Amino acid sequence: MRDEDKPEIRKLPLFRDMTGENFETLTRAAYAQSFPAQLEMIRQGEPADFLHVVMEGTVELFSGWRERETTMAVVRPVSSFILAACIKDAPYLMSARTIEKCRIVMIPAKDLRATFRTDPDFAMSTISELASCYRSVVRHTKSLKLRSSRERVAAYVLCQSRLTGNAASFILPMEKRLLASFLGMTPENFSRAVKSLQSDGVAVDGMRIIITNFEALEAVAGLDALIDGFGISGELNSA
Repeated sequence: MRDEDKPEIRKLPLFRDMTGENFETLTRAAYAQSFPAQLEMIRQGEPADFLHVVMEGTVELFSGWRERETTMAVVRPVSSFILAACIKDAPYLMSARTIEKCRIVMIPAKDLRATFRTDPDFAMSTISELASCYRSVVRHTKSLKLRSSRERVAAYVLCQSRLTGNAASFILPMEKRLLASFLGMTPENFSRAVKSLQSDGVAVDGMRIIITNFEALEAVAGLDALIDGFGISGELNSA
């Protein structure tokens, strides 16, 4: 692992409050590895041996069952995955593959658990991280179960706009096929939902979304603090 990686990792809420000595001990056995695009890094059901920290590139977290597959999240720098399995010493519930070339720092899960037992501030940060992730999953599940596909797309567009300073135009942060999967629909249904929103203030130019009527779009989306919080973005610090 590069020395310059440590300050970036240290800034993450998970590691920010732990003692310097424990941070150095925890990262001593960590190492960085580069992965090419479209490589499956971990597979669901395998033992969780490492906490992964994305330093460069983009990673898709996904799950499969029988012949079906769904996108669970997209992870960008600098953020970590998959914390819960590492702390519980349990199998991964999700697989991970690179969307583009990535550089990942890998921290041994056994060292993570040892530090959890000895550093109270790190333990509190871990609990906070897991609680935030749990609440994010509950919000997303509520959106999937309570909203139509059209309402989910409208809510996603508005949340992305808020994340970019209420911008009327922004670039989608992930491929449309991944976004469709994340929102619980096929690419075809996603395209139909987007087209149906044209009369409610949404225009599309490739990967760019343009909001032409915020009021009409808000009426469709029905944003709710207990569902949307601040941004169903597809991004996950850890899980």
